[in-house]
Amino acid sequence: MRGTGRTRPSPSRWFIFRLRWVILVLLMVPVFSYVSVLDAEVREVFEGKRWALPARVYARPLEIYAGMKLPPALLAEELEAIGYKKNQALSEPGHYIRKGNTLVVRTREFQFWDGVEQSTELQICFNDDTVSELVNLREKRRLSLARIEPKLIGKIYPTHNEDRVLVKLDEVPPLLIQSLIASEDRQFFEHNGISMRGIARAFLQNIKQGAVVQGGSTITQQLVKNFYLSPERTLNRKMNEAMMSLLLEWHYSKEQILEAYLNEVFLGQDGSRAIHGVGLASWFYFNKPVGQLKLHEVALITSLIRGASQYNPRRNPDRAIQRRNLILDLMAQLNMIGSPDAELAKAEPLGVIEKPIDRNQSPYPAFLQLVRQQVQQDYRDEDLRSEGLQIFTTLDPVVQGMAEKAMSQGIARLERENRGSRNLQGAMLVTGSESGEILAMVNGKDSQFAGFNRPMEAQRQIGSLIKVAVYLAALEDFRTYSLVSTLKDMAYEWHNKNSREVWRPKNYDNREHGRVPLHYALANSFNLATVHLGMELGLDSIKKTLQRMGVERDFQMYPSTLLGSLELSPLEVTQMYQTLASGGFRVPLRAIRNVLTHDGKPLQRYALSVEQRFDSTVVFLLNHALQLAVREGTGRQVARNLPEDMVVSGKTGTSNSLRDSWFAGFDSQMLAVTWIGRDDNKPTGLSGSSGAMRVWREFIDNLAPRPYPPVEPSPLQWRWVDYKTGRWSTRGARGAVKLPFITDRLAGADNLMQNSAQSAFME
Repeated sequence: MRGTGRTRPSPSRWFIFRLRWVILVLLMVPVFSYVSVLDAEVREVFEGKRWALPARVYARPLEIYAGMKLPPALLAEELEAIGYKKNQALSEPGHYIRKGNTLVVRTREFQFWDGVEQSTELQICFNDDTVSELVNLREKRRLSLARIEPKLIGKIYPTHNEDRVLVKLDEVPPLLIQSLIASEDRQFFEHNGISMRGIARAFLQNIKQGAVVQGGSTITQQLVKNFYLSPERTLNRKMNEAMMSLLLEWHYSKEQILEAYLNEVFLGQDGSRAIHGVGLASWFYFNKPVGQLKLHEVALITSLIRGASQYNPRRNPDRAIQRRNLILDLMAQLNMIGSPDAELAKAEPLGVIEKPIDRNQSPYPAFLQLVRQQVQQDYRDEDLRSEGLQIFTTLDPVVQGMAEKAMSQGIARLERENRGSRNLQGAMLVTGSESGEILAMVNGKDSQFAGFNRPMEAQRQIGSLIKVAVYLAALEDFRTYSLVSTLKDMAYEWHNKNSREVWRPKNYDNREHGRVPLHYALANSFNLATVHLGMELGLDSIKKTLQRMGVERDFQMYPSTLLGSLELSPLEVTQMYQTLASGGFRVPLRAIRNVLTHDGKPLQRYALSVEQRFDSTVVFLLNHALQLAVREGTGRQVARNLPEDMVVSGKTGTSNSLRDSWFAGFDSQMLAVTWIGRDDNKPTGLSGSSGAMRVWREFIDNLAPRPYPPVEPSPLQWRWVDYKTGRWSTRGARGAVKLPFITDRLAGADNLMQNSAQSAFME
């Protein structure tokens, strides 16, 4: 009898069965590996640093306070420079109106280094070009200080020149998201990364419309294309795109994918700069944050996704309007907006700004180079190019504009009035006297040219600018020297033992003036008196004084150095004179105030650094002598246009053969150093007083600063002396000037005076 169990498979069938499983497993291994590799790449990129963000560099914010000298027209000009528009209704942030001596500004929200400044309505009242009152109209209260966001003056770009402003999904208007869904992916919130229905529907819709109005790829697929894949069109790439889209949807929410897409999508080109993301596009086309976009503006930005070049509203306005209106119609068909709203939006003009405020080329390339140099002391170049740092600088656009105007007009006038002065160039640096903050930095007559950076790199002989170090060293020796100490302005010879050459310096006027008081020799920049004094003090002493003033480069001292054979850049000269302007304190020149992360978190604050290098009383004496240089000496041409109550200290400088023309002038608020010369270092035919000083004066005329008398240190007392002889005099006497003396040094000065007149002592 046969058994009833199942028939055992033959060995051959069993082998085939096992072989199939082995083959299946072997086939799954590379598939699994392929998916695993793609999965790792999807997560690594999406969860890591997705974009290289350029560093954004800002000027100083506009801080307005009651009593501030600020003409209404100048304020309106600065508002226009940062993209504000006149609008009687003040319908949105970034608008202002002017009514006579009153401006009302609807400010924008801005993330400063010390917190967010909310948008508000600010009323600014003026009286004689001076701010008389500040009022917050929303809160109906007076303000002592108001702050308006700074001007974006440049960026430090990634190597591929992509630019974007990151936005969060909740910052994007719902209408923009709806317009995106309508035109690019209606089933976005329903599919898993790939939509066959969407591909079929887009195909039929495009045939019906006779144009590409919808895309077949989902938003997820478009993101994968831009984020992960090369632009080549191959079967392998399409397979990767499909698989990575599924993986992206598997790991991340729709909201995360949508936010990434809105920041990644390409929306335009600005020269070599690629415009990515709706955050930057809203500024690039409409000069407003994305949250303020209106319906017709939203539709225009969405229309650019299909072809940013083809639908460029500046180059192809007709195409842009047609594409925008198609998207508005789609939104109405899907009941995202009402038909009347769509028709109203379609009737709107494109409304794009004529030129984007944020250009790839900085208007201040020389200053931007200095910012980069200073910030690289704390950050790697890679971080500057990719981390989206926000760098707040010290540049004052108003002062910068006036300095640029003075330089361009001044050089043109010098070339016109002096036949031998051709191909002139120049440099100017303006700083805060006490803070060392660089307010303006002018590079030549075309300051926007991104070439040779003269303020930083043009090393030229500084001429008589160096003499202040000689006289400062003398005044520090208070037991021997005062402002009325007698110096020899007589012939001098120095014999070089090695070359056996003889150096015989001369005065600019080729005359000797005999014995002259110290203040008179400095005010008139006598070479012979300076050389006698410098050699008496010792070259090593003068070198140490120069180093204490801020000259950091290594250099050799020779007798000729006392007359300015030392070569320095305008930036180095400014650092040197900064010590005098600050009253004897070493204040490093700085171009940066604060650095924030791309999302506004403070990283570093560049605080004021101060180190006392000289007695403030001694520096006060020197600066007073430099005031006489402006009023009575080599700078007297400046005094003709200065208010009588304005106290300015200044020094001219002229190098050999009239190659370099210098002037450094300062008061208690501001220092400005000016250089005029030629890039080929040929003679200009200009002295310090006939060249650089005239440009400096033009800048001061443009700026029209308020007089601020210097703070007088103690112990000081004043006496009337004869300007040319330095002997005691009386008020009202011919040639009498009032000079300061340190109280405990008056006795020594009295002993030096043969005709002492104690009754002339002034309290």
